[in-house]
Amino acid sequence: MSEFSAATYPEVFVSNTAISKAVYEAVERGELRKIGSRLYTRNLIENPERLVRRNWYHLITSYYPDALITDRTALENKPAEDGSVFLISEKTTETQLPGLILRPRQGRGAIETDKPFIGGARLTSTPRAYLENMKPSRARGGRVPRTLTRDELEQRLDALLRGQGESALNKLRDDARAIATDLKLEAECEALNDLIGTFLGTREAKTESAVGKARAAGHPYDPDRLTLFEALFGALREAIPTPRPASAVAGEATTNLAFFEAYFSNFIEGTEFSVGEAREIVFEGAIPTERPEDAHDVLGTFRIVSDAADMSTLPASSEEFEAIMRRRHATIMQARPDKNPGGYKTKINQAGNTNFVAPDLVNGTLERGFEFYRALEEPFQRAVFMMIIVSEVHPFADGNGRTARIMMNAELVAAGQERIIIPTAYRTDYLGALKAFSKNGLTTPLIRMLDIAQNYTGSIDWGTFDGARAMLEESNAFAEREGAKLRYIRT
Repeated sequence: MSEFSAATYPEVFVSNTAISKAVYEAVERGELRKIGSRLYTRNLIENPERLVRRNWYHLITSYYPDALITDRTALENKPAEDGSVFLISEKTTETQLPGLILRPRQGRGAIETDKPFIGGARLTSTPRAYLENMKPSRARGGRVPRTLTRDELEQRLDALLRGQGESALNKLRDDARAIATDLKLEAECEALNDLIGTFLGTREAKTESAVGKARAAGHPYDPDRLTLFEALFGALREAIPTPRPASAVAGEATTNLAFFEAYFSNFIEGTEFSVGEAREIVFEGAIPTERPEDAHDVLGTFRIVSDAADMSTLPASSEEFEAIMRRRHATIMQARPDKNPGGYKTKINQAGNTNFVAPDLVNGTLERGFEFYRALEEPFQRAVFMMIIVSEVHPFADGNGRTARIMMNAELVAAGQERIIIPTAYRTDYLGALKAFSKNGLTTPLIRMLDIAQNYTGSIDWGTFDGARAMLEESNAFAEREGAKLRYIRT
């Protein structure tokens, strides 16, 4: 036998008679650590449970050489919360390891569609895993059940449909049907067929999950966005916003504020004019012949944000919410018929690596978001939440950011509170906070960023156009260079 070297073995491994003496000596020398029955590790520091869970797939065949990973483990691709890993094997005795329980059962072994897995085990195919998980099971002794619940299965099917479309569900159904008879899972195949048909709108099976019931009712929604909405709702309820009465309440001041709100909101989206050009567009109707659509974007935005009656109109229902939002969007985008002004998108849109809500989930997700919105009490809370609903759903092909900010400021105007403008120099902060929320669910940067922006808006004297412009320039508001920052914010 060649000389034993601990360094050549996996981080966690199972000893056998051929190496047991050498392993014992390596433990005595402090090169290995025993963490279970015949179980050893080269890692002398880390928690045994963490070590075992990290290496679970390498250990299976040391205890069950014929192991086929099945049931819920085959869909979750990791140990369950209690450490359970479900297998099919001729050996049916359970094995307890630190942080892990290997739970074998009898059953049909691997078939052609089941694939080799890490560590030498086999892994049931996805169609087989769905079929086997259609069998109900019970939790006993505080352990997780062997198969996923119906609710969990429906959530997975919904995620598959959202992520890969109808073709993915159709393929899953066809592939499951092809192996069902061989596995004697015909009844489970029919139940899966009914469930998939319900998600596709061709059948009417009973559903148990919230997403499944919404699908069956024809109001599907994006559960990932709902999770974000819930987190923001909780954070806003815990925050006590600073009341900031509107600094511009009538006459020229409100007109000037509306102008710069429209100017900056369009500049953020890449519709860039000089202040002088934008002033001519808005107040003199001078539409540049080389950029008529861009000019109308600025003009359309201004028409809404300068209309006190429109900006004081708030929705009392989700139907009113969508109607107001669509009407405002149509005004902004009226010069861009190719963007379907006032109409929802027909293709999924994205920003960077962020995919927004799929077209068929827009209505349902907006409805669910509105349920949270209407339970908020303070104008600032409602303003932030309204902006996020529109921003996260991104219901239109274009103009979503401008629409979101208009919907946000309408909440503030209606309550006599200070608006929120996002100067060019604050664009990076604004977009960074949105991204941190969208990707990581971070609510604090988002709320703080908008609070600062509202405070900044109140620091400007909007009484005269030239005076407001001078203060904006002094505070670096128009700076476009990388790393630009507002120079001061009055508190």
